[in-house]
Amino acid sequence: MSRLLPFDAVDNFRDYGDYATAAGRRVRPGRLYRSAHHARATEADLDRIAALGLATVVDLRRPGERRHQPSRRPAASACAVIESDHDDGGEAPHITFLKTADLTEDSGRAFMHDAYRRLPFEPPHLDLFARYFRTLGQTDGPVLIHCAAGKDRTGLLAALTHHLLGVSRDDMIEDYLLTNRAVDLEARAPDIARQLHAMTGRTASHGAVVAFLGVEPDFLDVAFRTIEAEHGTLDAYLERALGVDASLRDRIVERLAA
Repeated sequence: MSRLLPFDAVDNFRDYGDYATAAGRRVRPGRLYRSAHHARATEADLDRIAALGLATVVDLRRPGERRHQPSRRPAASACAVIESDHDDGGEAPHITFLKTADLTEDSGRAFMHDAYRRLPFEPPHLDLFARYFRTLGQTDGPVLIHCAAGKDRTGLLAALTHHLLGVSRDDMIEDYLLTNRAVDLEARAPDIARQLHAMTGRTASHGAVVAFLGVEPDFLDVAFRTIEAEHGTLDAYLERALGVDASLRDRIVERLAA
């Protein structure tokens, strides 16, 4: 199947189902979608989203991000929207980084490592991740998760979903890395560097843009190692931090694996 869905102005839109599981089943296609934000969605994009028949959209962004780039939704959509009201009133960390740090490859990668150490434990993410998994156990309709770029918060949540469903580590990483192809990062890096210069007045190296705006296997590994250091296993984190007990896990598998 083609995982990448063509959209005019919504980046990184794709299906993260249809992977084999360790139990000999397969994650159903057309049930799990992920993307970047929808603030620039065209009318044609909204028609494409409507055609997916989404039951739930999980917006992983901060309230400030949502105010700055409000989502466009299909007018006739009846899907539920899950979002966080947790607002620390501060600037998004990645914006602060872009404005204040030296934009080098090393600093970009160090920022991403630090971000992935924090992501699994930040209160808004604990709340949203838990509500997302409860939704997977309660609805038979398609679910879409997205953040700003659809790569970090969204990437971690998709990977946790794959782990729960028994998708292999290789397939999990392959899906995670699809972001780099979905956004054509290498080709777009020079233009993104110009945009960053216009925004900050500072020059970012090509390596810094790729490290900051792309994904690498080690980013996800950092998150998983941090989770395991705190909880012992990913399964223990899912249960203790996100409320995914055996009953909920079974319901999710029953709904999403064929």
